[in-house]
Amino acid sequence: MSEFIHAKSIKNNEVRFSDALFYNFLRLITVLIIILFASVFVFLYRSSEPLFLEQGWSFFKETTWSPTTDTYGVLAFVYGTLVSSFIALLFAVPVSMGSALFLTQLCPRFLVSPIRSIIELLAAIPSVVYGLWGIFVLAPFIKNYVQPVLSGLTPGLPFFQGPPFGLGLFTAGLILAIMIIPTITTISIEIFQAVPKLYKEGAKALGATDWEAIKIAVIKPGMAGVLAAITLGLGRAMGETMAVTMVIGNRADISSSLFSPAATMASVIANEYAEAGSNLHSASLTAVGFTLLLISMLVNFGARYIIKKFRGPI
Repeated sequence: MSEFIHAKSIKNNEVRFSDALFYNFLRLITVLIIILFASVFVFLYRSSEPLFLEQGWSFFKETTWSPTTDTYGVLAFVYGTLVSSFIALLFAVPVSMGSALFLTQLCPRFLVSPIRSIIELLAAIPSVVYGLWGIFVLAPFIKNYVQPVLSGLTPGLPFFQGPPFGLGLFTAGLILAIMIIPTITTISIEIFQAVPKLYKEGAKALGATDWEAIKIAVIKPGMAGVLAAITLGLGRAMGETMAVTMVIGNRADISSSLFSPAATMASVIANEYAEAGSNLHSASLTAVGFTLLLISMLVNFGARYIIKKFRGPI
């Protein structure tokens, strides 16, 4: 009997040791992630410090970007990043949510897997391929067909006016929308599938129509997860570089027209960092990256706050 108790005690100690080892391993990984983020933040700030000492807060308020005169302002790039990302969400969110609801609630079973595979295949296409397609297919289509129609229907609105370039904010927003649709759709599908079917069955038993049951018992309890998916898609849109660089026109300008050329924070870094001619120019590009990091942090904190508001019982 004593030998049995002794063996059991040894086994329990081994279990406790493995649990403690696994727990400390996870803590180490968490600490390493925090250190990695802090190191990136500090590196970007220290590399940007010469520009902040030279120009101060005017860097965040100026729209002029002129390496020849060492005048740098990030506002035009912030505008291009936010507007192109907003256009992307404007097109991607309805398509993604509609696709996710269709695949989880209405689609015949034998079609779910093929359609989902096609949607996920969009995420496997390299961004440079999206950029080439945008230059040779999407941009001419917008220039010749979309912009003339929109400008003719809304002559009093400045958003769709201006010369037809083809390359610009609108084209970049559409490319970004196509690129983030797989991310938002895939996560939304998992969220809607995780909602208990009893919610929908109970709503229908109380007399709700199919749409009312989906709205009350599927969309509402899954909204927090859908917002998280939208946040991930927004992060992808704000940080996308190659495809946007190829179709946005790359002009540091703030224009009321969505069809005018512009630039994003990621595109200006990609275009100029390898050819930076002075230390101040390099510091300004690093400061653009630091600004992008700050905006991404603000967006994520805001999204987390909104998600907490939506999380809860039906």
